Amino acid sequence: MEFLLDPNVWIAFAMLTALEIVLGVDNIIFISILVGRLPAELRDKARRLGLGFAMVSRLLLLFSLSWVMSLTNDLFTVFNQGISGRDLVLLFGGLFLLYKASHEIFVEVEAREEDGPPQTDPATLKAAGTRLFWGIIGQIAIIDIVFSLDSVITAVGMVDQIGVMIAAVVTSVGVMLFAAKPIGEFVDRHPSVKVLALAFLVMVGMALTAEAFDMHVPKGYIYAAMAFSLVVEALNIRARGKRLAARS
Repeated sequence: MEFLLDPNVWIAFAMLTALEIVLGVDNIIFISILVGRLPAELRDKARRLGLGFAMVSRLLLLFSLSWVMSLTNDLFTVFNQGISGRDLVLLFGGLFLLYKASHEIFVEVEAREEDGPPQTDPATLKAAGTRLFWGIIGQIAIIDIVFSLDSVITAVGMVDQIGVMIAAVVTSVGVMLFAAKPIGEFVDRHPSVKVLALAFLVMVGMALTAEAFDMHVPKGYIYAAMAFSLVVEALNIRARGKRLAARS
């Protein structure tokens, strides 16, 4: 009971929860874009599975803190640059994010019909939908592990009590679960915002890759650039809405 009455515990919980939510923005955007490829009736299920996996992976990493912290030890050296397990995870995760975001930009801008005419056979459609669903869940799982590792290492550096870490992770995932649907629907309604979000993921992938080589890129710069772009795009959307209203 004394533990719960300690104001320092609540301050640490609030700060860590806020940080986990901010770090989860990347995850929400990635999930929202991938889930947008699914039929409408499967999107909520995919969001829940994706964020559920994010929470489970974070909790599992928290319960294996000694192993997580050992990932920061160098495994080998390349050109006088020490490479640790964490660096390898960030490198492959960053490269995957760069590839996936670039591919999604290409599909969104240049190749909307690259898959050819749709199949009309119901069995074929169902099988294709199932493959697409689990393929997207697999991609979400891969990037969840990358974001979770960075998130847990940050949490360990801020808080000593594992109970506070667990509570902050569960609370932040709950907030992300609540926010994921409206964010995803907004991105789907505005293709220009989707391209901006993909450009944001390209920057995040670049930052993760640089971080693997100990070149730290503060996330604040990326968030500030993205916020500025979103404000400009929001003004464009508002102006476009006013023009359409005037014509009608």
